[in-house]
Amino acid sequence: MPGIHGVEFFQGDFRDAAILAQLEEKLAGDPVGLVLSDMAPNMSGIPVSDQARMMHLAELGLEFSENWLKPDGAFLVKVFQGYGYEDFVAQMRKVFKVVATRKPDASRDRSSELYLLGKVRA
Repeated sequence: MPGIHGVEFFQGDFRDAAILAQLEEKLAGDPVGLVLSDMAPNMSGIPVSDQARMMHLAELGLEFSENWLKPDGAFLVKVFQGYGYEDFVAQMRKVFKVVATRKPDASRDRSSELYLLGKVRA
């Protein structure tokens, strides 16, 4: 990826503890105003497996948000509707006062892809 002025970039698997530690080290204890998670697993074509892996990534993003967001911060996360979706929305509602659903125009109508936006810590 070409560099962007004022942006530090590193690439890795968010599930890897070493990568998470590297990110947390870069933050140097400073909370953030936005966590944006567009993570998705490599799709296997097995819907049940793909959905479970997608929800796991969303849960990791939510956990990171709980630990690092400012009180008035926001968390935007890509999810797929399916098994575990409603439970995840319920988890988000425990963390955020406002949880909104967004479906981008760029997303195909038949796609189960959605974004959830959590704002203002509960």
